[in-house]
Amino acid sequence: MTTVTIADLDPAQRPRERMLRLGADALSDVELVALLLGSGRRGSSALDTARDLLVAHGGLAGLAHADSAALLGAPGVGPAKATRVVAALALARRFGTSTDRRETVRTPADVARIAGPLLRGPADGRVVAVAGDRASRLLGAVVVPGAVAHGRPFAVREVLAETLRRGGVTLALAHRHDEHEPLPAPADRDATAAVADAAAHCGVRLLDHLVLAGDAWTSVAEAGAARAG
Repeated sequence: MTTVTIADLDPAQRPRERMLRLGADALSDVELVALLLGSGRRGSSALDTARDLLVAHGGLAGLAHADSAALLGAPGVGPAKATRVVAALALARRFGTSTDRRETVRTPADVARIAGPLLRGPADGRVVAVAGDRASRLLGAVVVPGAVAHGRPFAVREVLAETLRRGGVTLALAHRHDEHEPLPAPADRDATAAVADAAAHCGVRLLDHLVLAGDAWTSVAEAGAARAG
């Protein structure tokens, strides 16, 4: 079986030439990842390797949260390629929460818009801490790995440390559930209360805590108010 390499393609159909001619938005995920890889492996082109990576990680959302070690296990992906891909996707996530855009954090929908892209992929205990200033302008959003998981306490200290490091005086949290419905569990309400209490002692106000599942989310604060009502 003859292997088709990128060099074998019509020049007009090669990813680099297509980007120069049409712009990055015209390229598929496979083509963009192939450009980051730069080359393939024996018997497979960069496009083939890129396609294999995306399939192995469940698409772009899964690949975006893979670390260098995970990519190094793929055929044809060495340290240089792995770090290029991870670095590019990390920059994309950072741009999504760039303080230069001065987004505001006032509603649960604001928190979901900011935190959602950082929580794509499996529910693995990651928590996003969204820090804001006194005018509710976004100062930054950071992923705290392993901050919450079944049977483990919420990492209150780490969450507050990341908020204070960014000069935040307001804080919102978000984490992902495995379930299909984003229903806050008793542990989620307890964690919210614990963070709110600790934050108050540091001069930080907890705005909300969102539970995400799929593309849906629930505000722990609003759910608690409904229960009290």
